[in-house]
Amino acid sequence: MDKNSLKKFFNEIAPRRDRWKKKNGYYYEYIEDKLLPFLIPPAKSVLEIGCGTGDLLAKLKPARGLGIDISEVMVGLANKKHTNSTLEFKVADVSDLDEKFDFVVMSDLVGYLDDVQGLFAKLQDVTHPRSRIVITQYNQLWEPILELGSKLKIRMPSMHQNWLSEIDIENLLYLAGFEVIKKGKKMILPKKVPLISKFCNNFLANIWPFNRLALIDYIVARPFPIGGGGPASVSIVVAARNEAGMIKKIINELPDLGSGTELIFVEGGSSDNTFDAIKRETMEYKGNKIIKFAKQDGKGKGDAVRKGFDMATGDILMIYDADMTVPSEELHKFYNAMVSGRGEFVNGSRLVYPMEKESMRFLNYLGNKFFSAAFSWLLGQKIKDTLCGTKVLWRTDYEDIKRGRHFFGDFDPFGDFDLLFGAAKLNHKIIDLPVHYKERTYGTTNISRWSHGWLLLKMVVFAMKKIKFI
Repeated sequence: MDKNSLKKFFNEIAPRRDRWKKKNGYYYEYIEDKLLPFLIPPAKSVLEIGCGTGDLLAKLKPARGLGIDISEVMVGLANKKHTNSTLEFKVADVSDLDEKFDFVVMSDLVGYLDDVQGLFAKLQDVTHPRSRIVITQYNQLWEPILELGSKLKIRMPSMHQNWLSEIDIENLLYLAGFEVIKKGKKMILPKKVPLISKFCNNFLANIWPFNRLALIDYIVARPFPIGGGGPASVSIVVAARNEAGMIKKIINELPDLGSGTELIFVEGGSSDNTFDAIKRETMEYKGNKIIKFAKQDGKGKGDAVRKGFDMATGDILMIYDADMTVPSEELHKFYNAMVSGRGEFVNGSRLVYPMEKESMRFLNYLGNKFFSAAFSWLLGQKIKDTLCGTKVLWRTDYEDIKRGRHFFGDFDPFGDFDLLFGAAKLNHKIIDLPVHYKERTYGTTNISRWSHGWLLLKMVVFAMKKIKFI
């Protein structure tokens, strides 16, 4: 469809746009009040292409929001409706812009584009390495139903569209230099029917094979990583409880990484002399690492890790278990995965290489496999070993997770899932990094299989409510 015809069409329907939206309010409320605000955190810079009358962009609460559209009538209405100083609406093409955005949104737009790959390629000029592209579109299966709805005048009139599949969109993004981080399907019943709509849309739309019938396809993508950002400083946080015999070994064997390494011990609840050992070995150490230590205020590994992260000053944050069952030299691999841009949250996986005989009990192994499958489904990214103690992320990303922690609440005594859930919600690229897993050489495990397994099961249910069944 040519640009002039498209412009004329949207100029003509613009005065009636809000009336049509009200007629199908259940659908638009889901898109504008639930799905896209879930995918896009507030206080970011957001570009919306095909902004219409501006309602979606306003509801995303951006720090800087720019909406562009082909229709001057749509843009005029948007400027009248939304006078917030953080919002701007104008008639423009992506190639006219000279700024970069944290998020670029295209909601129900792709089907109208004459050259989808061409637009996607232009997005390289308005994105930075950590930007996200968020696309929603109609499922191909709904084409006859939606066309019938337009003929019956129960939905907004529509021009002939490109009915691209999810695979088509993913391939076009790839050709334009973007990789898909996650994708999904939502909403089986776009009209409100008491009880039935909620069951279909919150539950069935998230379960195979029913999700194949969903109306909405959504995709989140990022620019291909280019790496080469230069060396970064590293903070390694070690939560130590009853690990007095490991402290000297940790200090001496952990590698120096990047432009500088900071080692932070957080001790809590030890029945041996772990804290004394930390103080003694820190005083005796003569190497290049900066060593800090503290006693945790609360209980549990999660509390200790959060305290350590608050003390950290490095660009990259690493969690490392005090039992050293993951060889210290493997931290080089985590560092390289981060600075290359391959991952934005790097999660260790003990379930790839053969393990030493006593390194993981069989029931622990089965539990890991179950929870890995569950959380991969919940988070929309493959995660092989959720309980591996070695996890790495950027400190700036942790600050974003911390700011959004109210969404999940203080639910995780381990610390693993607080970070995983937060990273997934913020659309960070999560990758597994296989590690060798050795038998513990000192002390006994602090993990209780049954009580912790029950807590993890509750977290699965919790995540289903908070992340999946929305």
